[in-house]
Amino acid sequence: MTTATALDARFATARQVADAVLFEGYVLYPYRASAAKNRLRWQFGVLVPTAWGPAHDEHSFQQTELLMEPKGEADLAVEVRFLHARRRTVQRILPDGSFEEVAELHLDDRVLVPWDEGAEERVEASVTLAELIGEGAEIPFSRAAGEETEPVTDGDGRCAGRLVRRTERIEGRVRLRAAELDGPYRVLKLTAVVENTSPWTPAADGEDREAALSHSLVAAHLLLGLSSGSFLSMTDPPEWAKGAAASCLNRHTWPVLAGEPGRADVVLSSPIILEDHPAIAPESIGAMYDSTEIDEILALRTAALTDQEKREARGTDPRAAAVIDLAESMPPEVLERLHGAVRALREITGPDEPRDAVELIDDQDVFRPDAPWWDPARADTAEPARDRVVVDGVAVGVGSRVLLRPGLRRTDAQDLFLRGRAALVEAVLHDVDGGVHLAVTVEGDPGADIRREQGRFLYFQPDELSPLADA
Repeated sequence: MTTATALDARFATARQVADAVLFEGYVLYPYRASAAKNRLRWQFGVLVPTAWGPAHDEHSFQQTELLMEPKGEADLAVEVRFLHARRRTVQRILPDGSFEEVAELHLDDRVLVPWDEGAEERVEASVTLAELIGEGAEIPFSRAAGEETEPVTDGDGRCAGRLVRRTERIEGRVRLRAAELDGPYRVLKLTAVVENTSPWTPAADGEDREAALSHSLVAAHLLLGLSSGSFLSMTDPPEWAKGAAASCLNRHTWPVLAGEPGRADVVLSSPIILEDHPAIAPESIGAMYDSTEIDEILALRTAALTDQEKREARGTDPRAAAVIDLAESMPPEVLERLHGAVRALREITGPDEPRDAVELIDDQDVFRPDAPWWDPARADTAEPARDRVVVDGVAVGVGSRVLLRPGLRRTDAQDLFLRGRAALVEAVLHDVDGGVHLAVTVEGDPGADIRREQGRFLYFQPDELSPLADA
């Protein structure tokens, strides 16, 4: 197997997740163009022309920086993927054989309407290590403007109209550069920038975002692969590389290790924050274009649409039509599989239980105690209002002031907005695995009193806090 073939096979695994990124939010339930949520589309990874971006708080580039340990004269495979907006209009045929543009074209099985489709585009390149170091490499690309028509026939096979699809020219480039870092190991910092360089500018009469989207790279993301060597995780770098990883600047995208678990030679840099080695759930029945929803709920609600709503969805986009067909044809056993799955079982030991209290179930050790792990009669029962935990040598408990400093692990984008904010500890909680969690309210939060009444706090672990002077 050649190096290129081996990398392509590893990219194939990463593309399963990359496809979900590419089409996230492409068309949302109820899968009709008339639905309000489908009128403002494509919010992730949109790289607009430079002339549009600054004035409208949108971006014309993505920057990925990460660390890699290449072996020998390794090659870097690069694959940029994005959607190219394709504007579709609907025309009906007139008695004289000419066509006129219409807002709707009703057929027996669908209602065709104007819509922006997304054509998948891919830019592939391979760069040697020698080319990356120094000046780096630049890969320009472009996609030409075009127009194509598709005839539409009715149930009797007669021409009822046509679809006209138009695409605008887009231009872009990928800039790659690597620099060797000082340290005990041979580590390179790789910088990869994907830019929209289209020369389009808005017309004087004020064109809107729809016009800019025709010249944009939509849902842009990047796949990187080393022929020999490995990348370092940016989410969980080894201790010796944490300083170098923290110096990496990622803008409008985030790189994670992709491909098969245990490998580190493929990276997916995505505008949607993912964990290392993300994967599509094996229970997934197919693309439903809304990964923030549960497939089971989407399938049930889609199957419950009226016949007219399904006709409108089928006419909106071929991908929407595929979702309708999928929901209608799903066997009960497949739907049941979507309800949930046990990924793994692990050993759970009680506070004072001997090892022989564990029995073997389905080839897994599972704790079966005679009494619940929590006994209210015990002298050391957890008391969230009185317990304290030592943080940086200071005992922290209810009423303590702390500084929030969530890291890149065990956190989400919302927590990152709270970095550097002062908070008040409301409770110290212990979980069944022995972990400690501090419930806090943020100082200056006007809803803090309501949170206390309802018991709805923010939760952080001790290593995500620093003690401040008590109030």
